[in-house]
Amino acid sequence: MAPHPLAILSEEETNIAREVVVAAHPNTVLHFREIYLSEPPKEQLQEFLAIEHAGRLSPTTPRPPRLALCQYDVISGDRIPVYQEAEVDVNTRKRVQHKIIGKEHHAALTLAEFEVLVERCFASPLFQKAMEDFDLPKGFEVVIEPWPYGGRDHSDPNRRFFQALCFATNTTKNNEDANFYSYPLPIIPVMDATTQEIVRIDRPATGGKGEGLHEQTFSRDIIGHCKDSDYVPELLPNGSRKDLKPLNVVQPEGPSFKITNESLVEWQKWRFRVAFNPREGATIHDVWYDGRSVMYRLAISEMTVPYADPRPPYHRKQAFDFGDGGGGNMANNLSIGCDCLGVIKYFDAVITGADGKAQKLPNAICLHEQDNGIGWKHSNWRTGRAVVTRHRELVVQFIITLANYEYIFAYKFDQAGGITVESRATGILNVVNIDPGKTSDYGNVVSGGVLAQNHQHISCVRMDPAVDGANNSVVIEESHPEPMNEATNPNGNYYKVTNQTIERATYLDAAPQLNRVVKMVNPNKTNPISQKPVAYKFTPLATQTLLADPNSIQARRAQFAQHHVWVTKYRDAELYAGGRYTLQSQVEVDGVRDAVKRGDAVDNTDVVVWSTFGITHNPRVEDWPVMPVEIFQLMIRPSDFFTENPAIDVPSGKNAASRVVQSECCRNSHI
Repeated sequence: MAPHPLAILSEEETNIAREVVVAAHPNTVLHFREIYLSEPPKEQLQEFLAIEHAGRLSPTTPRPPRLALCQYDVISGDRIPVYQEAEVDVNTRKRVQHKIIGKEHHAALTLAEFEVLVERCFASPLFQKAMEDFDLPKGFEVVIEPWPYGGRDHSDPNRRFFQALCFATNTTKNNEDANFYSYPLPIIPVMDATTQEIVRIDRPATGGKGEGLHEQTFSRDIIGHCKDSDYVPELLPNGSRKDLKPLNVVQPEGPSFKITNESLVEWQKWRFRVAFNPREGATIHDVWYDGRSVMYRLAISEMTVPYADPRPPYHRKQAFDFGDGGGGNMANNLSIGCDCLGVIKYFDAVITGADGKAQKLPNAICLHEQDNGIGWKHSNWRTGRAVVTRHRELVVQFIITLANYEYIFAYKFDQAGGITVESRATGILNVVNIDPGKTSDYGNVVSGGVLAQNHQHISCVRMDPAVDGANNSVVIEESHPEPMNEATNPNGNYYKVTNQTIERATYLDAAPQLNRVVKMVNPNKTNPISQKPVAYKFTPLATQTLLADPNSIQARRAQFAQHHVWVTKYRDAELYAGGRYTLQSQVEVDGVRDAVKRGDAVDNTDVVVWSTFGITHNPRVEDWPVMPVEIFQLMIRPSDFFTENPAIDVPSGKNAASRVVQSECCRNSHI
C-alpha cells in the first residue's frame, strides 16, 4: 500500500530523490544537506484526511503528490558552493521545483562540515601559533567544539564562516568521557567554509569585574587553576549512591495504546499521527479526541540561545538550535533504560548523509504511558468513600544533544482531553576561561577557572488548531478587578471577565495580573450547556522575553523571541518562527514578525498560534558539572469543548502492586 501522505520519507524514497537531483546536475560535485518530506499543501491533505476519517479510503483514493525537499550545494569548477533547493516527486521521479538560494541565505550546518572544521584547526599554522601562548600540563590534549558563527557583524563579508570553542582534556584518565569542559581555552578559531581555511584566531578576554572588554589577561599556565569536574559514574570521586532501590514501571498486560501504519497512534479516545523531520524533530499531526478534531499540526518551531557576555567575539554567541543545525539531525537514539520507561514503542527516522544517501536514525522517538499523579478525586465525608483516578499520560518524546546541552521535548496527551508540550533543558553549561580568583558580571564561576556565561533559551511552539473544524478564531480572555460601586459591586468582591476576538494578525504578551488566557475557538460551534463557542485554551508562560537591545543583531535576528504569543493566518510551508534560514542571519526573514506585518484577517479562518517561552539562565554552581533539568510546560486544555469532565469514566481501581512499608524508626522502636 502507498505510504500515508504524512509518513516520513522511506530510505528508498530518499535515495530516489537523491538520484533525480544527481541526474539534474551532471558533471558537478554535489554536497547534500537534507532530503525529507515536503508536506502536502493543506488544502490537498484536508481532502484526503476527510476521506480517511469517513472510512472511505481505497487503493484508488487520490493522494497528494509525494514530494521530497532536497537541500544541497552545487560545487563547480571554481569550487565555490552554490546552495540550491529542489522538490522531487518520488513517484514520478521528476524534479517539480528548483531554486538557487546562492548567497542570499546560508544553509543549515551539517556534521560533515564540523569534521572539516576540526581537521582544519589542527592543521592550521594560525591555530598552532596561538596554542604556543599556553603551557598545557603533561597528558592534556586540545578538544575542538564546532559552533555556529552567530549573527554576522556589520563589518563581516557575506561569506559562510564557522567558529570553534576550544578545551583541553585530561588523557591520563584513560576515559574518553572525561569532562573536557572543565578546561576551557581562550582562543576561538574562525574558518572560511568556502576555502576551508582558518582565517583568524579570536582571542577573548579572561578578566573579571572592572576589567575591559578586550584586554588579554591570561597567563601561560592557562588551565593550572582549573580542576577535574566529571559526571560519568566511574570517574566520580565517591562513586554513585548505594542506597537507592529499584523503581520499575511494570505493565503486565501491555500498553493501552495501539499503533497502525507505523505512524497512527490511538489511545484513550485520542487519535493522531507522529512524524519526524531533520529540522523540527518529532511532529504531531491530525489530532482528534473521541471523533472530534482538535489540532491539525503541532511542533516545536524554533529555539534561540543568545549569550550575554559583551566581550568580543562572545557578542556573536547565539545559536538557533533548530534552524542552524536541525533539532531532528541531533536527535538521540533512545535505548531502553532511563530515556523512556514501561512498555515502549520506538519510531525510527531517516536522515541524509553528505552523499545524499539515506541513513536510518534508530529509535529517534519514543512513545510510552506514564503516571503523573492524581487525575481527579472527591471524598464524601458523610460516607467516608473516596473516588480517585490517576492522571495517566501518553508521551511522545524526543531528545536532542547540541554539543554541550541536551533538550528533552515531549508531547503529553491525557485522559481529560488535554495536551501538554514540555521542554526540559539539561546537559553541560557552555563555559569560558576566567583568570584565577576573579568573578564576572557576565556569568558565574562554577568551578576553578570556569565561567558559565549568562544566557537565555527561548523556544517557540507552533499550534495549527482545528477545533471542531478548520476555521477557528483566537479570543483573549482576561479577568479584571471591578471597583466597588452601588450598582454592580457594592461589596467589592466582583471581577469582570472579558473576551476579545483578535481580528488581525498580531502579537501579545503574558499578563498574569489579568489572568490572560488565549482561546482557540470555533465560532461556528456552540457548547449546548454553556452556550459559549467550543475551544481549547492555554495560558501564555510569563517567562522573560529576549533581553538583547532591540537594535542589536541578536534581537533583530530573533524577533519571535520578543513576545509570548503570535497569531497569524495560515500559509503553506510557513512553519518556522525565526524564518527558514537562520544561520549567520542579521535579521529575521519570513518568520512570525513578517507574517504579522501582512496584517491578515484571522477571525473565523485558518489561523496559526505561536507560543514563545523560555529560561533566563543565570548559572549557579549547582548546575555544574551537569545541570539538573529545568522544566517548562505549555498546557493546552479544552474549554467548553465537552459537556462534562471527559475523564469522568476513567477507572478508579486500586493499584494491587502498591504496598505499605513501615519506616526504620518505627520498625526498630521498643516503645
